[in-house]
Amino acid sequence: MLPFYLLSLIVTAKAEFLPGSCSFQDSTCDYTSDPDFLSWTLDPSGHFITVEEQVQEDQGKAVLLGPDVDQQDWSCFRMVYQVTGSASLQVQKRMDGESFDQVLWTTQSPSDSWLIASIDLQNSTQTFKIVIEGKLGAEEGSSVSIFEIKISDKYCIECEFEEEHLCGYSNEWNRFMNWRVGRSDDAALTAGTGQYMFVDSTDTKSFQEVAKLVSPMTSVPMSGCLSFQYQHYHAGDHLFSLFSRDQAGQYQELWRADLQENNTMNWSPETRVWRPVQVDLKAPYPIELVFEVAFNGPHGGYVILDEISFSPEFCDADTEPTFDPSVANCDFESGYCQYVQTQTDSSLWRRVSVRPNIYTAGDHTTGAGSFLLANSRLSVQSGYVSRLFGPAMPANQKYCLKFFYSLRGLSGTDQVLSAYLHYSDGTKQEQIWTQNYKIRNLWIAVELTIQSQKNAQVVFISTCKNIWICDSVGLDDIKVTLGDCALLASSVSAPSHCDFEAGLCGFTQDKEGDSGDWMLARGPTPTSYTGPRGDHTTGVGHYLHIEASVMLAGHRARLVSSSLRGSRDTQCLQFFYHMYGSGIGQLSVYLQTGQESQDKLLWTSRGEQGISWLRAAVNYQFDQRHQIVFEATRGESVRSDIAIDDVVFERGPCREYADDHIPHLRLSGHNNDIQSMIFK
Repeated sequence: MLPFYLLSLIVTAKAEFLPGSCSFQDSTCDYTSDPDFLSWTLDPSGHFITVEEQVQEDQGKAVLLGPDVDQQDWSCFRMVYQVTGSASLQVQKRMDGESFDQVLWTTQSPSDSWLIASIDLQNSTQTFKIVIEGKLGAEEGSSVSIFEIKISDKYCIECEFEEEHLCGYSNEWNRFMNWRVGRSDDAALTAGTGQYMFVDSTDTKSFQEVAKLVSPMTSVPMSGCLSFQYQHYHAGDHLFSLFSRDQAGQYQELWRADLQENNTMNWSPETRVWRPVQVDLKAPYPIELVFEVAFNGPHGGYVILDEISFSPEFCDADTEPTFDPSVANCDFESGYCQYVQTQTDSSLWRRVSVRPNIYTAGDHTTGAGSFLLANSRLSVQSGYVSRLFGPAMPANQKYCLKFFYSLRGLSGTDQVLSAYLHYSDGTKQEQIWTQNYKIRNLWIAVELTIQSQKNAQVVFISTCKNIWICDSVGLDDIKVTLGDCALLASSVSAPSHCDFEAGLCGFTQDKEGDSGDWMLARGPTPTSYTGPRGDHTTGVGHYLHIEASVMLAGHRARLVSSSLRGSRDTQCLQFFYHMYGSGIGQLSVYLQTGQESQDKLLWTSRGEQGISWLRAAVNYQFDQRHQIVFEATRGESVRSDIAIDDVVFERGPCREYADDHIPHLRLSGHNNDIQSMIFK
């Protein structure tokens, strides 16, 4: 832990702060430790609160509950913290009526100094609490400490540089040239006493030196007008630019000082002129602002920067709004959405649905809904070409495209599905992906990061040169979001969503009330003709199942959720389940309150349901702490594997699908991929 005399970096002379701010000098203000967990304590040697392994007998987590924040407008939550050893720190938002807190920010990176976290809190009409969770790891000496919390009525990228911590702006260190803090009593410079940032050529050793001042990373989507003021001298001998930089380190220039309008006046109080700048900013995913100065002449000069502000209205009323990528989303339950086809193709994508059966998988969305099918073998012609065009997407933006495809049939060998970018200017279309997995009757997820300098459409093309050697192919659940797929996958995950890719998400085995275990699996289960071929999330990921071959008939495996807060409002539990095998037993979901001798049955399914992952949606209400229990009962034979995946808890009643309530029937007879399909 750093000694307190090194912590004098925080001064709040002119700031107006909102409830929930605390300097932890003499007290924890209105922050309290949750008694169910470890305690946060005021450190006697300095003004901060901490959780340290050496003063706690048990390893675990400490939860700090903040006061109610009655927020109407945008605000910035800023926290000065330190994490050591294998500890971690997380900031969450707690709203009444939700079983899980919303994760706003998290870190597991240890530091030997105090760091600043900046989190934008969007407009809200509901009162909420800030919850801070510190976890101590197994490493000796792990600790979590918080020196200060400030909530201000600004955007986190705004700054007047009056506070010593500079609103979380940081200097990207250069050995010879850096941004520095300046202070002046000169009214001509600052219209009053105040601080500013400046950089000059005093210490430059070569023309290649660059000084970078970096803002906090935005934490929520933002679009509007960025404003700032600057001065510079000997402008012809340096470049002053503003860039955005995403989490992948990719730059985009937003503005550059106009050489024809440079301030070339001498450095004197009478002639200094502040130049106002307004720049349209679109930050639909996390970005940093980078103010960059590069000296390229013998005189160098200087640049001064101050008064960075932001408005949610664009600087220019004619600026195009940020593209809404949801127009490209489609699950094909109600039609083709904004996807179109050309009638010149020899074969079209057709919207179909499959009745749950033991031979053919249904759609990805619910297991019994609709999806698109190409090369359905209903034509006697060879040479299938099926094109599906998505909506146009503006240029110079990163998109994450996700979709699911499924191969149908038995004898196919060709690669039958590809994705291209189609350009409206007639440029040759560009292939961005082609099908690689050849697993049958399993929905495989594809994620592609797309970035183009021209407006483009995504087009899905299915081809088949010979009807006898290629598969039918299904397409479902297309989703487009702004950002890089890899960064979106590694961003803060919601604790209310569990796909079992990173473990059990707080679920535990009930060692007392059952006679078997839920097992984490990937790919098919060991016993033939039972269990899924892959998971529901991606087709090649993880899921939980009971392995019937190591259980006896009637044995039960119970999986218990972590403790959930109650709510007076209806809650939705959604999950996908797989019940394929001639000896399938029963899957049930219970509400465990701890107040009654028996758990309350919320949902159940019995017997074989087919080879599809099926969606279950369960509405329930309980206003006190509770747990959810998944109970699988082994059937009469080893062909009784039962699996679950993609468990989601949501506030409010479940969104209904037309095919949610599938009759739970034992299936028999022979169904092929045409007889069991309904073409729409």
